[in-house]
Amino acid sequence: MLAPSEILEKWIVSGKAKARNSVCKLFLLAVFAGVFIAIAGVGSTIASAAIENPSAAKLIGACVFPGGLAMCLLAGSELFTGNTLILIPVLSKEASVAGMLKNWVTVFIGNFVGSILIALAVNYGGTLGLFGNAAAQSAVNTAAAKVTLTFSDAFIRGILCNFLVCIAVWIAAGAQSAGGKLAGLFFPIMIFVLSGYEHSIANMYYIPAGIIAQNTYPIAGNNALTWGAFLLNNLLPVTLGNILGGGVTVGVVYTLVYRKKA
Repeated sequence: MLAPSEILEKWIVSGKAKARNSVCKLFLLAVFAGVFIAIAGVGSTIASAAIENPSAAKLIGACVFPGGLAMCLLAGSELFTGNTLILIPVLSKEASVAGMLKNWVTVFIGNFVGSILIALAVNYGGTLGLFGNAAAQSAVNTAAAKVTLTFSDAFIRGILCNFLVCIAVWIAAGAQSAGGKLAGLFFPIMIFVLSGYEHSIANMYYIPAGIIAQNTYPIAGNNALTWGAFLLNNLLPVTLGNILGGGVTVGVVYTLVYRKKA
């Protein structure tokens, strides 16, 4: 396991490369990350949909979801929430603000595309029809709960979520083996899901999947579940919270603490 100062130097190198990568490569890898996170969301929903005890269902779903970040890190992709750590090479003057923003915007859009593709596939492919449409109802209930959060609640939950996600990414970067990376990322991700924190990219799957499901399956819908509510009530505050929780809380603090002075 690398020391924290060594992880920081490693992130300066990788973050610098991310900021300089071409838009085309970033977009394609971002679509993959969106797909990976969305598939983890599908697995989490399916695993918990038929469990009647709410606490047990939440725990089972939380234990499945870390597979999404595992695929992102080990298979190779670009995930917006983890990439908020590009603030590290920017603060170290190894990457430009323009390069960071190019990465963030391109990756955010690519993640959205990948997530929507899976939301469409699991609805129109019948995956959410499992357990007598219980999976579809679970998708609607999850999405409705997310869009009815207050702006401040969604923002704060976004901060807490990406603090844990970036800690998971940080630990995984310090591990020297695939097994070490998996072990390091598992608990922070499990905790954020179990605690009900808000991840902007995961929500790009969860909420559209619920919106589409309520119009696809013979289940109870929710009038609050609309595209406008998704974008304004959830995605906007959660994204802002993710940037603060990951890039600032983790990236800036660790840079100040561990950056070697010339």
